[in-house]
Amino acid sequence: MGEQNSPNSTGAADRDLTSLTAAQLAAGLTAGEYSSTEVTRAHLDRIEATEAQIGSFITVTPDAALAAAADVDRRRAAGEELHPYAGVPVALKDLVVTQGIRTTAGSKILEDWVPPYDATVYAKIRAAGLPVLGKTNLDEFAMGSTTEHSAFHVTRNPWDTDTVPGGSSGGAASAAAAFQAPLSVGTDTGGSVRQPAAFTGTVGVKPTYGSVSRYGIIAMASSLDQVGPIGRTVADAAALHQLMAGHDPHDSTSLREPVPDFLAAAAAGTREGSLKGRRLGVVKQIMSDGCASGVAAAFDRVLALAEAAGAEIVEVDMPSLSYALDAYYLLMPSEVSSNLARYDGMRFGLRVEPETGPVTAETVMAATRAAGFGSEIKRRILLGTYALSAGYYDAYYGSAQKVRTLVQRDFAAAFEQADVLVSPTAATTALPFGEEESGDPMALYVGDSSTIPANLAGIPGMSLPAGLAEGMPVGFQLLAPAREDARLYEVGAAVEALVSADRGGPVWQSAPTQYSSEAAAATATNA
Repeated sequence: MGEQNSPNSTGAADRDLTSLTAAQLAAGLTAGEYSSTEVTRAHLDRIEATEAQIGSFITVTPDAALAAAADVDRRRAAGEELHPYAGVPVALKDLVVTQGIRTTAGSKILEDWVPPYDATVYAKIRAAGLPVLGKTNLDEFAMGSTTEHSAFHVTRNPWDTDTVPGGSSGGAASAAAAFQAPLSVGTDTGGSVRQPAAFTGTVGVKPTYGSVSRYGIIAMASSLDQVGPIGRTVADAAALHQLMAGHDPHDSTSLREPVPDFLAAAAAGTREGSLKGRRLGVVKQIMSDGCASGVAAAFDRVLALAEAAGAEIVEVDMPSLSYALDAYYLLMPSEVSSNLARYDGMRFGLRVEPETGPVTAETVMAATRAAGFGSEIKRRILLGTYALSAGYYDAYYGSAQKVRTLVQRDFAAAFEQADVLVSPTAATTALPFGEEESGDPMALYVGDSSTIPANLAGIPGMSLPAGLAEGMPVGFQLLAPAREDARLYEVGAAVEALVSADRGGPVWQSAPTQYSSEAAAATATNA
């Protein structure tokens, strides 16, 4: 792991601070109940106490975080006008480029890379005065759905350390679920924010494509990638999303539109009767594939609660979704092949020269990529290169783009029948380690088919906790039309309130807060 100069523990008060939501922390900071230094120190101590068991981070940055917190405290004491969430700590997925702090993408090929510039989202977070606790673990270059494909170590699910946290933003989601950070930044290419949120009992949002800048986000598949917030509540996700959103001239795909008030939308969702008359569309193609009984029961329970609150439940037919997964697994590796061509051992990152034979650009590139990329990356590069090759481009990549258009049209038709579309985020709860390779392929297919269509269409999606199945979190997914992210937050907050009232408290409050020495030993053995 990276620098680990954590300060000494400050006792029971720290545990209380780490159990607060970002909104509660922001209110307490504004009221002067505690300082940002105290809040940041509490979370750093929490990381130090639990990181051996969870493995959320690749790099922890205590010195930088405490310096940022002290600066916020000084400015607040001087009476300066600050961002409402100034002083609330945040964790960043290690795809976010950070000047002066190593950024690895979870890969050996960038293991020691220290960027010379900042990603736009990081620049906004720093300008708002949110201390950054560190960089979280991920599947290498965001390619995976379990965070088992990191080049450094696995990340474990705080709810059950024998299970995965999902991926590729598994480290970011686990940090929030384990009370190591109140907020996290992830990226979502085919569900990589929403699926980990489902597995860890957190709230994860994939914004409308282009509403949050991708400048300085290490690319996987440029037409699918989107930065998104992770928090323990809908309001917390709304606050971080609003901070990060907005037009960026550095990003040619950035939308030139005002940022809606996502926090106000979330607040509106908590008012009595906010779901009355809302049409919730259940997508026939997602539900027809089936899912685990506990997941289905939790999903049906939320639908019943929403219907009792005045929502209308309608079934929506989207035939093109039967082909969405196939299209995604042609488009995504094709863009991966193109984006990862820059890692050649010449310009930055790892450089490996061949042990024998001439040292040429071609041999250095081959040796570097062989040593620096993991097996999953190599498989996707090969598949994408094949799909883009002469003679196959139209048959594969071109056909997949046509399916993408059909998916977009089906979504447009679906949103004429429903205000939001709903489904389980994933067909199962968190999987045991190794299940991705040896488990039921159909279960993995169903999970992917729930989240991937939103990326193909560029629409916003949210996963929030629907309850528990056999003690593990179940995710409830909401999808809205493009540019209607505020609608997600309004409906999401309403659903969150229904679930909380039904259970007698928020799902995230049931998450374990302590980990046994046996779990720590198992993590150390398998890392």
